[in-house]
Amino acid sequence: MTDTITPAAELDVVGNAVLVVIDIQGGTVPLAESRTEIPHMEGREGRAPRVKALIARCREVGVPVVFIQEVHKPDLVDIGRELDGAEGPHCIEGWAETELAPWLEPQPNEFVVRKRRYSAFFGTELEIVLKAYKAETLFLVGGLTDICVHYTAVDAHQHDYRFRVLTDCVGGSSERAHDAALEAMHYLQRDSLVTAAQVVSWLDARA
Repeated sequence: MTDTITPAAELDVVGNAVLVVIDIQGGTVPLAESRTEIPHMEGREGRAPRVKALIARCREVGVPVVFIQEVHKPDLVDIGRELDGAEGPHCIEGWAETELAPWLEPQPNEFVVRKRRYSAFFGTELEIVLKAYKAETLFLVGGLTDICVHYTAVDAHQHDYRFRVLTDCVGGSSERAHDAALEAMHYLQRDSLVTAAQVVSWLDARA
């Protein structure tokens, strides 16, 4: 992350919070063998333990966890303009690498929201789910920072949610794109960039 964009000094949470886990997919397929053609920055393996611990702590203290999964039909009829840029075919229904990472282990009472576009809000039931939880603040983790996390944050902002992006729990298509997206999200909400440690401390205070 660039020197000019640093996490907020304090975590500001208003009302009920929900952890939104965005597109942590791949199933059990090794990254090198995946057919999903999406560029990504390094560090995925290092972020996974932080996200896993965060999910566990949210469950322990009663903060809802919502999982987002991008899925497209094999004939790509629903992929829209997603192949116009750097990405090739990805998140195809039926591919093992489209499944959520197995260590996420969504519980029966937790929602898995499937989406056809980058934003988790666009054409999905996410808004209904968040209203059910009476959410006001969203913790965002996953990827890509510059695509699905960014566009979900923008829509959260436009739906009047406070979003908090855990900068050490998201990864972009490149370091440059990751940093630019964090800067753009910080521009929308000045307190939006936080760390996993800050969120865990806030969760511990609720226990």
